[in-house]
Amino acid sequence: MIGYVMVGTNDLDKAIGFYDEILKSLNLKRVETDSEYAAYAPMENPAEIEFYVTKPFNKEKATHGNGTQVSFITTSRQIVDKFHETGLKAGGKSEGSGGERPPNSGVYYSYIRDLDGNKICAFTNNKT
Repeated sequence: MIGYVMVGTNDLDKAIGFYDEILKSLNLKRVETDSEYAAYAPMENPAEIEFYVTKPFNKEKATHGNGTQVSFITTSRQIVDKFHETGLKAGGKSEGSGGERPPNSGVYYSYIRDLDGNKICAFTNNKT
């Protein structure tokens, strides 16, 4: 079981603005902020932090991992599409809009790159 996920950033203020917008579509809100990181938790359970965006602890430049991806499960295809749309409006880059992958699998995904190049996915197993 994963306790939480963390991605690095080189501009925490910009990253906070980006994640505040896109994670809202996944029912997550920012619950902690300091000069080094921001933490996000479900709106209905703010004590259960699931995601952090942070400046690297070692003070080196944040980089994205090739082949690394953070994926958020959702309850509908509409939420997956909203996540993708919001991510693009917030300055992210598309890595694949909503669609079943593989075709006819019933699993619906969308992918974006955040402002630091981290690959972020939203998906659902629901057919609607």
